[in-house]
Amino acid sequence: MRAWPILAAVNAVQQGQRGALMPWSPVALAIGVAIYFALPVEPTANAYLAVALVAVLGLALVVARREALGPFGFALMLVAAGLLLAGARAHSVAGPVLDFRYYGPIEGRVVGIDRSASDALRLTLADVRLEDMRPERVPRRVRVALHGDQRWLDPAPGMRVMMTGHLSPPSGPAEPGGFDFQRHAWFLSLGAVGYTRTPVLLAAPRPPGEAPLFHLRMQLSAAIRAQIDGQPGAFAAAVLTGDRSGLEASPVEDMRAANIAHLLAISGLHMGLLTGFVYAALRAVLALIPALALRYPIRKWAAVAALASGAFYLALSGGNVATERAFIQVGVMFVAVLLDRRAVTLRSVAIAALIVLAHRPETLMSPGFQMSFAATTALVAVFNAMRGVEGMTAWPKWARWIAALVLSSAVAGLATAPFAAAHFNRIAVYGLVANLLTVPVMGSLIIPAAVVAALLWPAGGAPLAFAVMEPGLTWILSVAERIAAMPGATRAVVTPPASVLGLISLGALWVILWQGRARWLGLFPALLAFVLWTGASRPQVLISDTGRLVGVMTEAGRALSRSRGDGFVAGIWLENDGDLADQEAAHARDGWRPEGAGMSMVVEGVRLWHGSGRRALPDAAAACATHDVIVLSEPAEETDPPLTSAILPVSQNHPPGMARASGLPPQCRVIDATLLRRTGAITLSIAAGDVSIETASARQGQRLWSSRP
Repeated sequence: MRAWPILAAVNAVQQGQRGALMPWSPVALAIGVAIYFALPVEPTANAYLAVALVAVLGLALVVARREALGPFGFALMLVAAGLLLAGARAHSVAGPVLDFRYYGPIEGRVVGIDRSASDALRLTLADVRLEDMRPERVPRRVRVALHGDQRWLDPAPGMRVMMTGHLSPPSGPAEPGGFDFQRHAWFLSLGAVGYTRTPVLLAAPRPPGEAPLFHLRMQLSAAIRAQIDGQPGAFAAAVLTGDRSGLEASPVEDMRAANIAHLLAISGLHMGLLTGFVYAALRAVLALIPALALRYPIRKWAAVAALASGAFYLALSGGNVATERAFIQVGVMFVAVLLDRRAVTLRSVAIAALIVLAHRPETLMSPGFQMSFAATTALVAVFNAMRGVEGMTAWPKWARWIAALVLSSAVAGLATAPFAAAHFNRIAVYGLVANLLTVPVMGSLIIPAAVVAALLWPAGGAPLAFAVMEPGLTWILSVAERIAAMPGATRAVVTPPASVLGLISLGALWVILWQGRARWLGLFPALLAFVLWTGASRPQVLISDTGRLVGVMTEAGRALSRSRGDGFVAGIWLENDGDLADQEAAHARDGWRPEGAGMSMVVEGVRLWHGSGRRALPDAAAACATHDVIVLSEPAEETDPPLTSAILPVSQNHPPGMARASGLPPQCRVIDATLLRRTGAITLSIAAGDVSIETASARQGQRLWSSRP
């Protein structure tokens, strides 16, 4: 029997990893979640049944062959469970999605207040009413950016507001394979997004008791900004309550360029600093009372108080995903203290990851999850490895503190760098310096002062704590501004292939989790990932889903057909190219030339014409006679004579002019608004005069969130 030697070899490997397999559990669960999101079509009921049977098979292996195949069966069960959990979560948040462009009255209850990328105040509304729409077709939530004069109303949580505005379905990826905002909106239950330029008016005041924590959060935010003027006050409100509505775009961009934007998010750093300060302070106070310190478990009392403070912080901040994840991480650690276990271990990190993925599987695809657990895992692994380093205990306390600060910043920065570069297309060159200059201020001044302010608030002593906090806030903002202004502070990075982050993650986890010399095999997938990244190529031609913008890759970078319009899409394209130019500079690059009411360019022998707006329609037929591909932001049937859009390969075998002269239909291929509504954004790849087309809808597949109007 050849099977027995194989089982013996598997068992020998398992024995070598005994005691170190549990941290692999969230890895297996995450693989199942990733498989669900990578599927080209939504699984059917029969497919889910088959996956459930796989989970049962894994459980059977655990029971029947616990020693030989137990870990393998458990991993198989977790992979299947990850897929099932992701599918269940996707169906549980399902709701109506707007399937047309709406303009008219909008009424709803305010459940979210923040700022858009264009720095406009933005409201998330629930219990929405739209004119002439049946209730079952109205989205559960919509998000509206407020433009124009909005001095008539100060939005507050719980109030019902009304306005006249534009709403559209959540847009798809800006390019095939790009960030999928439709999927992101689906899991937020956002069925429409839009804007208004008319005043927002009060329809009904907030009912007593409605959204009490949200109301308290906004009240505290306003009180903090009343105590600390300007952007430092808005920064304090963002850090302490999660309300970023007062923060302007400029300081946020500066913090991103300096790689300290994580100080804005109520995530692991803030939650750890807050609960850690409460734990250490309360334990120190109780230790001063011998009657308590000698008779009672004051360490556990302090852990319970720290957990309670973290839970209140989570509820006050609105319970967003990042804060929830941070609370779970510190919660697992303090529960370990209550159970007399080591708090900071890879097991505790693994338990936190399992809870987060089971609760919100979609967070696996978010940069917040990836960066948070990358930093935490790396820090725990490094500091646990340093426990056995001799000689450091003899260092002075101040030297150990400085070494720990520098090492933790460096390790966290290196661990999160690939994920930050892949998601945000930038590397902050001076990020380590900025973190060393600001993180100690956050931990030793701002967070402790915030706790003191909360304790003194009932007695009216909060202004004193805020006065102590303000210089620290100003310091952090000034460091961000100065570092962001330094030459070469930010380097752009091209978007990597989809497989890169997965290879880096699996390689790094193998190095950290595997026991023995074979752990260094994890370097190979990581190295392969970086090779793939350095060889990444970008599409030659990109067409936006509106048809109003076309970008062609040239030797100088991507040349855009317009200097204004579709600015959000233009920014994403240039960022993904690893290009720091703005839209106007990209439009000024050589390549495009005016031709009639449109713009023309020759790409690898293929003649391309782009017409934006209705003014381009009269010239479309003539352009089709002299070009191979024309792109219209309006329906092609409105041209004279009417043209027909089609997704077909373009060949240079017969020039368009020859075809028209012979009386045949024009040989150009037309990409118009009607076609783009079905396909989403399009890329064109041109080689030897032939054009191949890839669409965003094809890359998305037939998923719950990918329906198009």
